[in-house]
Amino acid sequence: MLVISERINGLYAAVGRAIDARDEGFIQQHAVLQMECGAQALDLNVGPGRDDGPAAMEWLVRTVQEVSDLPLCIDTPGIKTMTAGVKACRNRLIINSTTAEARKMQALFPLAKEHDADVICLTMDERGVPNDAESRAEMAMLMITTAMEHEIMPDRLYLDPLVLPIKAAQDQPMKVIKAMQLFQTLNDPAPRTVVGLSNVSNGAKERGILNRTFLAMLMGAGLSAAIVDVQDAELMRLVKAGELLRAEKLYCDDFLRA
Repeated sequence: MLVISERINGLYAAVGRAIDARDEGFIQQHAVLQMECGAQALDLNVGPGRDDGPAAMEWLVRTVQEVSDLPLCIDTPGIKTMTAGVKACRNRLIINSTTAEARKMQALFPLAKEHDADVICLTMDERGVPNDAESRAEMAMLMITTAMEHEIMPDRLYLDPLVLPIKAAQDQPMKVIKAMQLFQTLNDPAPRTVVGLSNVSNGAKERGILNRTFLAMLMGAGLSAAIVDVQDAELMRLVKAGELLRAEKLYCDDFLRA
């Protein structure tokens, strides 16, 4: 499973301040820490409500890739900010993200094609996130077919069923799992899937156990990638155990240290 670090994000106060100050040292040390904790890709988000979004994203991408050759996941809803980040990126690239809205697909799929990027596809449109798994699967199919019209094959996509906070929508975690199972029937080979894991525990107490338990459930349902807090050591131990149980890594008695 591809483990994407969520921590280089302007929503974290210290990261936001470092982006404001263009503090290369802090950002680069933080990026190295994510790699040391086991990140296999880095999600980069400058945070919401910025007047300088494109310039901040370009700076963040250039700063991080000076110390990391990991894939960079450019995370923003703003098309101008996304374009700036994509153009600055020389590492392997993931666009995070498009929705099923026609205007976003028409803007971002050509950008992905031009820059040889994978794309995270959020199963939502201008009406919001569907309540049921079947509607999520319909949106996923729409994004697959639209991507193919732009010569982007399904193996370049990550389908995101959209995790919602359990505190506000307790029926949704099982609907997310059902949606993932439906996604796997949409193409052969099955499309890849991704989630923003920490969303499940937003606003809740005992966030760690909720995140870890849901990740185990998702891995059992075939999850391909997750944007997670790699500094949660127990969660990363769970990832290693899950990869063994899914036969993705060879077993050894010291698998946690290996």
